[in-house]
Amino acid sequence: MASPHHPPRPRETLDRCALRAQLRGDPMLGTAFPAARLLLVEQPGPWGSRGLVDSRFGASAAAELEAAAGRFGIRVQAIRRPGRTPRTDARRWALVDTRDGRESLRWGTFTSPADLAALPFDASPGTVDADPLYLVCAHSKHDTCCALRGRPVAAAIAALRPGRVWECSHLGGDRFAANVLVLPSGLLYGRVLPFAAEEFIAAAESGEVVGALLRGRVGLAPAAQAALAFAHEHLAVRSRLDLSVVASGPVVDRAAVVRVRGPHGLLDVTVQVERVAAPGLTCHNPRPNHYLAYRPVAIVPVD
Repeated sequence: MASPHHPPRPRETLDRCALRAQLRGDPMLGTAFPAARLLLVEQPGPWGSRGLVDSRFGASAAAELEAAAGRFGIRVQAIRRPGRTPRTDARRWALVDTRDGRESLRWGTFTSPADLAALPFDASPGTVDADPLYLVCAHSKHDTCCALRGRPVAAAIAALRPGRVWECSHLGGDRFAANVLVLPSGLLYGRVLPFAAEEFIAAAESGEVVGALLRGRVGLAPAAQAALAFAHEHLAVRSRLDLSVVASGPVVDRAAVVRVRGPHGLLDVTVQVERVAAPGLTCHNPRPNHYLAYRPVAIVPVD
């Protein structure tokens, strides 16, 4: 029996959005967020539902920072080390660019929000970091599934790659937990399992795309994310560097055509877009809702 001072920990049940989505077979392709650049801000301790805004960072300072970064198309993510870590005056920030040919990760330190307010949002500040970094969504106040599934994955990666993983605020797609963003490649994965962390890390560090877990690449349109994943699978191309999106057409009559460059030239991938009804897309909202499913159906070479 749980102590009144220590309420029972959340557990996996049929009313959790991640399990419901798995049982329904919700597709993950095309669900990565649209921002190609990120500002990571270390903020130990608890986060409320709005992440950095609802933290000890300070609501007004966080809102101002998010607005300033947003003007440059930069998404702000709160980060903290897995497990319980002591608060320190010196914290870290990172600017990340995931765009083709511009992939970079640069670190700096700050002691107060005012230090970040003066940060130039170009690619110049900070110390370059050439190794892969793993962000694992563990934002429990946004959705219980993120912490329930995310924290064990963060701990498993940290045991194998100390210092290379951070818990982070909401990455989107709570029902696909555990969600892991690999940087600076920008590949966002869902339903990652802690006991498979070693294989996942090996693939990420060799530049391979893990197709079965791929949600998409951040910064691309949803149809382009799905097309890229489809091309990797059907061309048997493992390296993320061997395929790139050239152009993504609009959705017309519930379909979009995405042009992809591969090892043997240009290809057009047709992606169907379907509106799907589904209840309980998050743990906090069990009511009927819907999502857009992106289903690649054809790939042909460009003459």
